Amino acid sequence: MKVKKIKVGIKDLKSVLDDFVKTGETIERGGKVAEEKGTYFTSFEAFRKALTPKRLELLHIIKAQKPSSINELARMAKRDVKNIADDVNYLEQIGLIQKKETARKTAPVITYDKIALEIAV
Repeated sequence: MKVKKIKVGIKDLKSVLDDFVKTGETIERGGKVAEEKGTYFTSFEAFRKALTPKRLELLHIIKAQKPSSINELARMAKRDVKNIADDVNYLEQIGLIQKKETARKTAPVITYDKIALEIAV
């Protein structure tokens, strides 16, 4: 089985801006820019606030049990639907889940097997 990873990293604002400038310069020269997918946080504290134990539990439930809706996910997690919906929206916003829309339901979906955390030193 091929494992698909999603990259989560910690980069300070200066590093992000430096990368942005380098990308712009490469494009100006007509060079190719390698596409880099991932989610980055400005500090380890920001990462910890984003991926709380409850949100990590949701990721596990979504991957393992594949709920067909937000309501079903709330039942599986034994949590309030509104709080689950808020967490799902946030996790989608930072790129860790996708939402699959059907006629009457929205199902949270995870398309990766691992989260790889990179911290620059």
